[in-house]
Amino acid sequence: MTRTRNAIEDIWPLSPLQEGLLFHAAFGDGASDVYAGQRALALDGPLDIARLRRSWEALVARHGALRAGFRRRRSGQAVQVVARQVELPWQEADLSALPQREAEAEAARLSEAELSAGFDLERGPLLRLLLIRLGERRHRLVMTTHHIVLDGWSLPILVEELSTLYRAGGEVRVLPPVRSYKDYLAWLGRQDREAARAAWRAELAGADEPTLVAPADPARAPLRPEALVTECSAELTRALETLARDHGVTMATVVQGAWALVLARLAGRQDVVFGTTVAGRPTDLPGADSLIGLFINTLPVRVELTGALTVAELLRTLQARQIALLGHQHLGLTEIRQLAGPGAEFDTLVVYENYPRPADTAPADPDALTVRFDGRTRDASHYPLGLIVGPGERLELQLDHRTDLFDRARAEQVLAALHQVLEGFASDPRTPVARLGLLTGAELARVTRDWQDIHPEVPTGTLPELLAGQVRRTPDAPALDSDERTYSYAELQDEAGRLARHLVTLGVGPERRVAVLAERSADTVVALLAVSMAGGAFVPLDPGHPADRLALVLEDADPVAVLCTEAGRALLPETVRDHAIALDDPEVTAAVARQAPGRVTDAERTAPLRPANAAYVIHTSGSTGRPKGVVVSHAGLVNLAGAQVERFAVGVGARVLQFASLSFDAAVSELCMAWGAGAVLVVAGVEGLPPRVSLGEALVRSGASHVTVRPGVLAVEEGVLPAGLETLVVAGGGVCCGGWWSGGRLVGGW
Repeated sequence: MTRTRNAIEDIWPLSPLQEGLLFHAAFGDGASDVYAGQRALALDGPLDIARLRRSWEALVARHGALRAGFRRRRSGQAVQVVARQVELPWQEADLSALPQREAEAEAARLSEAELSAGFDLERGPLLRLLLIRLGERRHRLVMTTHHIVLDGWSLPILVEELSTLYRAGGEVRVLPPVRSYKDYLAWLGRQDREAARAAWRAELAGADEPTLVAPADPARAPLRPEALVTECSAELTRALETLARDHGVTMATVVQGAWALVLARLAGRQDVVFGTTVAGRPTDLPGADSLIGLFINTLPVRVELTGALTVAELLRTLQARQIALLGHQHLGLTEIRQLAGPGAEFDTLVVYENYPRPADTAPADPDALTVRFDGRTRDASHYPLGLIVGPGERLELQLDHRTDLFDRARAEQVLAALHQVLEGFASDPRTPVARLGLLTGAELARVTRDWQDIHPEVPTGTLPELLAGQVRRTPDAPALDSDERTYSYAELQDEAGRLARHLVTLGVGPERRVAVLAERSADTVVALLAVSMAGGAFVPLDPGHPADRLALVLEDADPVAVLCTEAGRALLPETVRDHAIALDDPEVTAAVARQAPGRVTDAERTAPLRPANAAYVIHTSGSTGRPKGVVVSHAGLVNLAGAQVERFAVGVGARVLQFASLSFDAAVSELCMAWGAGAVLVVAGVEGLPPRVSLGEALVRSGASHVTVRPGVLAVEEGVLPAGLETLVVAGGGVCCGGWWSGGRLVGGW
């Protein structure tokens, strides 16, 4: 007995979350415990293994929480028993002789074996270390721990102390004195539990039913979920940060509000409850932010949704409710559920990782050891769905899902819906939440078209918004391909944004027309887009048209500016020639280059751009006299693009050949059709199109999958059209089918 007592340093109570984790661990053996997590460290440089091991032993001796095991007294009360001394679980593997790919595969296998081994919670320490040698100066330290002794906030602290100890040869005296996790447990015991019970009882009053996305099953065995990961674009992330700042809420609140809307759809409820984790480190306990242990607590978040509630009102209300509960976040979830009843039951969790993150800084000595986190944390919970959000330049969204309840396709739908809600939040916080769309394109079509005898809502927006939406979704995908160069969606928006800002300085804005006279090329397409991004309406002119027609069109359009090339300036009437802007003029090129790239906002324009504003002016042939200008609004343009994307089956990655003359209406529809679907607009020079080459050859050269042509082009076609052509649209007359093509989609577009 005396020997046993001498081996015990202390006996502590459990925190609320520790009690919950111990409860869940009782439902399975150690190997199936999903609360065993793993993180790796990259150790680059000369490594003294003995010194590293001594440093870890000093860490374990320094922090009692790392020496704790969990047991129950005869009364049933759970306690954590802190051993005076423990043996450090340490293994080594040398894979340096293997080729890199084989070494990485074997390292992954060894890591998985460590994670699968689980823990016996009665015996500390509840961590294991595996040192893998990958090269002479390359090592990986795999840390496998149990959440019951360590939370995410603790890991950077642990690694920082490890680095300090290693530099000091494992001498713990170099570290400042540290409080014990026992001090936090004592702080918990001093809190006003009755006030906390009253606050949570009031918060969950009226919530009478659980919020579940999967059938309740107390006997369901633990299962480590799979993870889906996506990122919000930098632009969307900045927009969400601005939203949070403007309305006095945190980014965590923004994410929770968005999840509430997704959850309402999944659970079929307007009053929803989900879980979240709070840091749990008391501000009135000095030194708590540098302690090692489990401080986080899982608590319910309640969101009551009404259709009239705007996004801004939802977020402000949610934040106010959470602030009111700040002083009561120490109460355990089990006790809250006992107080509130079924309404406090939930099976989804949202984690916003706002703990301090160490900076990856190189040591002053290039031969010193560098310690940094390597790869992603392997962590999980027992919930069917768990959303883990990582802040940064691009907000990271990780959806953990139990594959026995949510297959990958369903999990992808959930993540896509969340992304769509976040885009809706950023677009306009004055929008009622009932009007936010959660359905992706395919789901919307199924509900509004396949299941109903109605048509989807007419798309709205502007051409710049159409492009910006695609930039958010697929910034690096190709958007414009020509003989000169290929632009990704992000590059296209950047390039056109510079010219657009230059045009704004010249007075271009909504309801101001700008003529564009140039040969077909990628630069011409960029110019048309730039006019639109500036807010203006472009008037396309074909340099091959007679001078009289150009003069009549310019007289009718009365543009505030004319864009052309130096060669094209000579084709203009003398009345406008001196005021034309040659885009290849070195002074103009330099002025454009000085402008900022990217999306143009309404604040930068001369006036806000709205869907009702003119997008472009196209002129008739003039066969009855003078050419007549027809004004097409952005609303009509975006609506046309949406219809053509659907009817012509244009998908992501399709290649739409820009076939029509830029002064013809079809050219604009080709442009919008491509960008509305995330496809590529292929611009070929006149030498690569009929009548210089056959249609079949033009399609082969361009790799086009979609093309719109006049019947006359088909009438002279002699060869067989390539198999890569998916949709052929014949505009301007009857459709005839010959032996030159079969197996694709043929559309009469008149």
